[in-house]
Amino acid sequence: MKKEIRTLILYRLNRADESLEEASILLEKDHINTFVNRLYYACFYAVTALLLSKGLSSSKHSGVRALFHQNIIKNGLINREMGKFYDKLFDTRQKGDYADLVYFDKKEVSSWFDEAKKFISSVKNTIE
Repeated sequence: MKKEIRTLILYRLNRADESLEEASILLEKDHINTFVNRLYYACFYAVTALLLSKGLSSSKHSGVRALFHQNIIKNGLINREMGKFYDKLFDTRQKGDYADLVYFDKKEVSSWFDEAKKFISSVKNTIE
């Protein structure tokens, strides 16, 4: 693997960790919609790093999602439940960012933080 690709993978994994930390702060401050956004981006950055490690990339979020399912979930590198979790974050983030009058319930979404941590950890283990 080229040095530039390794550098980009590490950068994206760092962005995943930063976004997860931001999500924690937002949850604490009751900024729930933005909390969901940062959780999605934490997982998105991790997925893009994983795809890069396999020589894959897309310029669109929907393309990243499709590549993730076709090449990672389908091949059993990450379990299906984590794929469903990523889909849930993708869909929920879309609603929160682009639809009007959307408010997420803190009790409903706060457990997603631990799921996102597990997701990112699983992605990192798969890259290694």
